[in-house]
Amino acid sequence: MSPRRRIETDVMKLLMSDYDVKLVNDNMQEFYVVFAGPDDTPFAGGEWKIHVELPDQYPYRSPSIGFVNKIFHPNIDELSGSVCLDVINQTWSPMFDLLNIFESFMPQLLRYPNPTDPLNGEAAALMMRDVAAYEAKVKEYVLRYASKKSDAAKKSAGKNADNDDGGSDISGDDDISSLSSYCADDPDDHILGASERPS
Repeated sequence: MSPRRRIETDVMKLLMSDYDVKLVNDNMQEFYVVFAGPDDTPFAGGEWKIHVELPDQYPYRSPSIGFVNKIFHPNIDELSGSVCLDVINQTWSPMFDLLNIFESFMPQLLRYPNPTDPLNGEAAALMMRDVAAYEAKVKEYVLRYASKKSDAAKKSAGKNADNDDGGSDISGDDDISSLSSYCADDPDDHILGASERPS
């Protein structure tokens, strides 16, 4: 199967799943997915808009992934939302598809952070020093940036006046900066990050 055909197949599978997916300009290589925090973690109750870009070499190269709304996690850059997903980089193979990312890799990332290879040094240090304080900060971020209440607050402030669906805003008007962080010590590591978009 050609990479183009594989992209279409995998994206269609994701569109037909229970996930809220929005293509950017009907482009199957760039889209947003609403992802809920796993129930058995401090991220429970949170909803994040995930920016996904598929390289031309997909599925032979892994997708780029970035969180649009803020999350407090050792392996996710707080400013850019970029993800250092060694799990995907090291275990990714053409056998996996996009559903694997949201049903398996992302929940694993939130359940089992790796503070020894951080993109967010503050989160990593807090997790190693005081797990209870780390989890409290995670929950604070969920309430402020990733909950229905935070959406309602934004709407009442008029920031998302054009989006009245009551759920997470998936219209793509959030401002995220370009990827500037590297994970681990190897600059050749493939970084999964959110691209720069106009606000």
